[in-house]
Amino acid sequence: MDSPRWFDRSLPQTLQIATLLLYMNAILTILFSPASPFVLLPAVAEAVGAFGIANAKRWGYILAVIGAAIPLLLLLIEAASFGTSFLSLIFSSPLTLIFEIALLALLLHPQSREHQKIWFH
Repeated sequence: MDSPRWFDRSLPQTLQIATLLLYMNAILTILFSPASPFVLLPAVAEAVGAFGIANAKRWGYILAVIGAAIPLLLLLIEAASFGTSFLSLIFSSPLTLIFEIALLALLLHPQSREHQKIWFH
C-alpha cells in the first residue's frame, strides 16, 4: 500500500494548483480568522479535501468543492444581507473574492472533473 502524500505531481495542472490553494487558504483562514464554526469548518474541509485530492480520493474532491464553495456563498450572502450590491462587494474585498472564484473554477474546470471521474477511487 502506498503511503499517504500531501501533494501529487502526477495530477493535472488545474488540480495541482487547486491543491496548493486549498492548503494555503485553509492555513490562512485558521490563522487569521475568528474561531467561528462558520469560518473554521470550511477551512478544515478545504485542508482535508486537498489531502484527499493528493491521494486520488473521490471524497476528497467532493469535500474540496464543498469547502471552496461555502466561503464564496458566505461572501455573497453577507453582501445580500447588508443590502450591498455585487459591485460594492468587489470593491470591499477584491482579493478574497478573486481568490475564492479562482479556487472554485480550478476545481470545477473540465480537466479536473474528467481526471477525478476517471482516476479517483
